[in-house]
Amino acid sequence: MTATDRTRTSISRGAVTAAAPVEAAGAAVGVSAPAAAHGGAAAAVLGWFDATNAAVTAAPATAQVTNSRTWAIAWLAAARAVRRVPHGVNAKHYREAALAAAVHRALSALAPTQQSALDAALDAALDEVPDGRAKRKGVAAGVDRADDLLADRIGDGLDPASVSPPWTPPAAAPGVWQPTPPAFAPAAQAGTRFAVPFALDSADQFRLDPPPALGTPQYRADLDEVYAYGGLGSTARTQAQTDTAQFWLGSSFVLYNPVLRAALEHHDGSLRDQVELVALFHVASVDTQIATSDSKYAYLWWRPVTAIAGAVEDGDPATVQDPSWTPLHTTPSHPDYPSGHNTYSGSAEEVLTQLVGDGPGAAFTIPSPSAPGVTRTYTEWHPLTTENTDARVWSGIHSRSADLAGVELSRNVAAYVLGRADELLA
Repeated sequence: MTATDRTRTSISRGAVTAAAPVEAAGAAVGVSAPAAAHGGAAAAVLGWFDATNAAVTAAPATAQVTNSRTWAIAWLAAARAVRRVPHGVNAKHYREAALAAAVHRALSALAPTQQSALDAALDAALDEVPDGRAKRKGVAAGVDRADDLLADRIGDGLDPASVSPPWTPPAAAPGVWQPTPPAFAPAAQAGTRFAVPFALDSADQFRLDPPPALGTPQYRADLDEVYAYGGLGSTARTQAQTDTAQFWLGSSFVLYNPVLRAALEHHDGSLRDQVELVALFHVASVDTQIATSDSKYAYLWWRPVTAIAGAVEDGDPATVQDPSWTPLHTTPSHPDYPSGHNTYSGSAEEVLTQLVGDGPGAAFTIPSPSAPGVTRTYTEWHPLTTENTDARVWSGIHSRSADLAGVELSRNVAAYVLGRADELLA
């Protein structure tokens, strides 16, 4: 057994002790060894992208932001490991080994039930890298960067229990969020605003202005639109609009995974560029979700179903009060403003646009977990944001102002994250 083989066996089988395990989740089924994709750097990056996706799916967390955190830690560690190549070693071999070791190490800590599958993935990946100094140094750098970041993120408040702690809503009043039918479940994500961001200085750094006040023309327009187009029995909503609402109903974390993969598939940059894209995409997503929770719980704005069908009237005689009104889709258990779906969408678009361009340079097709068997094809990123914005109105679960505010907030956060990229990736 060579020294490299001994190193690989140690990395594959050894326990990670630098950080306590944290639950994670994702958007695929099973874990497999990274598969060749387009050759060169793309093969290694796409392979570990798929392995990460499979691992976090097989060990799901109940909080979307926890899932994003898993990706962010694994790929930020990898980005730091591949950023600089030691003098005198083969850069390609070093970076492929560093990527494999960093992602494997992080996922072994964050999705420990997937250890055996991750070990197999690591062995297969390292078998593709020639033995030698570049491989040894790459593995060591990947492990060190992962261990450092795992230790740094201990107690960051992004575990599911911290994200959604017990929280008592205020008394019912006009404009104030209350648990929504049919389950009237407790508020979710109230604790995300207290988590430690990766890049933001504070959760309220980009806090939104308040939502349109009760009785204002914009508030009336928002409510009228949801009432007409978002009801279960709406006669104004077209079949195409219903289809869009259904397609974009599922988790944005899941919906955007194939979008990011499409960006990678057509990315002509280096392995380092591609790894940094994945890392910054998920770092921006985590910080966006922290900022979203801050604005949501700062304003505690009621959902359309409460404004339209609830027991508390808003005091505006122009408001249509209809206790029989039901949204097309069940309302999530947290305040309306801003839309979390659209903060994810805006963050994704901002990162992809700045780092890739208006689109991947070719058509890409994505599926939807809430519309089995249905796919949609795009050539640019922006139409996804537009559809996501419309979809939440047509689902009857958000006002348009909440959707647009979500896009605004997330673009600001993502731009700030990208502005600090050198510091994050150092």
